[in-house]
Amino acid sequence: MTSLATTSAENDSVAAYTHDIPAERPWSRVLKRGQTLRIIDSEGQQAVDALLYCVGDPAERYSAQDTLRVQGSAYVDLGTQLVSNRGRVMARITADSCGRHDTSAGCCSCESNAVRFGEPTKYQHACRENFILELSKYGLSKRDIVANLNFFMNVPIDPSGNFTVVDGISAPGNYVDITAEMDVIFVISNCPQINNPCNGFNPTPIRVMITDPPSL
Repeated sequence: MTSLATTSAENDSVAAYTHDIPAERPWSRVLKRGQTLRIIDSEGQQAVDALLYCVGDPAERYSAQDTLRVQGSAYVDLGTQLVSNRGRVMARITADSCGRHDTSAGCCSCESNAVRFGEPTKYQHACRENFILELSKYGLSKRDIVANLNFFMNVPIDPSGNFTVVDGISAPGNYVDITAEMDVIFVISNCPQINNPCNGFNPTPIRVMITDPPSL
């Protein structure tokens, strides 16, 4: 197996775009059809919340429900088709060195922090606020936030259907590749949560890299 360090170095040399997203911050970019976004968990155990919108019509956006229904699986992993609310494939997971990603637990917000962890946490920055900040760049608002992806987040589901966020299994350098099947707005919140173990109680930076398809 190729080492993660070697794989990352090789992709750095061919990437059309590379950026380190600081801990707790949002990011977005238009991903063209055929381009691949690699998300690297730089220091390990860092949850990465994500949303996708069709560039031509942002009313078409990622649907967690349709994605899980099409896959027939409660989890997102290698080969998963990321399906829109109109039933079209927006992107596919084409590489995955972690093997654990969630699309059921949603994103943290000031309100949910207060309910789950107590009123003093209400004023902590959260993924919902990150999404609102980034979506405003595209004329979208909080009304456009839907159930999201949580890359590297460990959310086991028991036979009765209950689930909870537990310690992440992602190691430093683990990555996931998402290849676009249409032009999409890809929005990330590098999760700022410090009250549950999704980030190992210590939010850290991540790296994103975009590569063009071989034909370009």
